[in-house]
Amino acid sequence: MRRTINGKVYNTETATEIDRYYNNLGHRDFRNLDESLFVTKKGDHFLSGFGGPMTKYSEPCGDMTGGGEGIIVLSKREALAWLEEYTNGDAIETYFADIIEEA
Repeated sequence: MRRTINGKVYNTETATEIDRYYNNLGHRDFRNLDESLFVTKKGDHFLSGFGGPMTKYSEPCGDMTGGGEGIIVLSKREALAWLEEYTNGDAIETYFADIIEEA
């Protein structure tokens, strides 16, 4: 997927995928969610994903909503928060060592 947002090109073909989250709901489930966190060569973070009508990727469809897909730009801290919430954290020390610290 490729999108231009605020004058910057976000491209899943050229960016590095850090991690992926899939909630294991069927494609017919309105809450189905499948998204990946990417980092560009210049260090910008973004999500690329798709989901059902009850997800952040929903799109208007007449007087209802349907499933959709898209790219969501994240700050580095937002990307870290996404990893902490949706993955087991293996990528955190690799990609975010400069902003995490020992407790």
